Amino acid sequence: MGIREDMPLLARHEGVWDGTYSYYNAAGDKVDEHESRLFCRFIDDNAATPYHQTNHYSWPDGRTEIRDFPATYRDKRVWWDNELIQGSAWEVGPDDKRRSIMLYWQRTGDPSLYLYEMIQIADDGQTRCRTWHWIRNGQLETRTAIQERLVTRDWRALEKKMEAAAG
Repeated sequence: MGIREDMPLLARHEGVWDGTYSYYNAAGDKVDEHESRLFCRFIDDNAATPYHQTNHYSWPDGRTEIRDFPATYRDKRVWWDNELIQGSAWEVGPDDKRRSIMLYWQRTGDPSLYLYEMIQIADDGQTRCRTWHWIRNGQLETRTAIQERLVTRDWRALEKKMEAAAG
């Protein structure tokens, strides 16, 4: 079986998602917020990286950032190992509603900082929310709350449109 068959809930996330990331320190004070556009792609079961996510971030002050996350697949998990993060994602086993995915990763080169993420997709697949808990040396450092809506499942068409507009 391939990634789509082994991880059908993750396959429901394929597409382009727009959202807002809100960051809170351990005391609960908002310390950052920015907009996002995520491309969640399933490339090909035979590809070296069958899952590939690209995150586009933009802040109100005009800053932008793009982060690329190609991932391998094995043992019913998606795995990342790059210059930014190392970790994996898996579907939550006893989730009768089929809504929950979990991630664990740590910052490459900083073993004192790790993160757990929970992703909840709506039953209609049109919205999702994500929560990150950043933990440093066993202590909560930051929480990130993310609200997203599906723009399109056809990430290929939107990528082509963006490439054409860029040049």
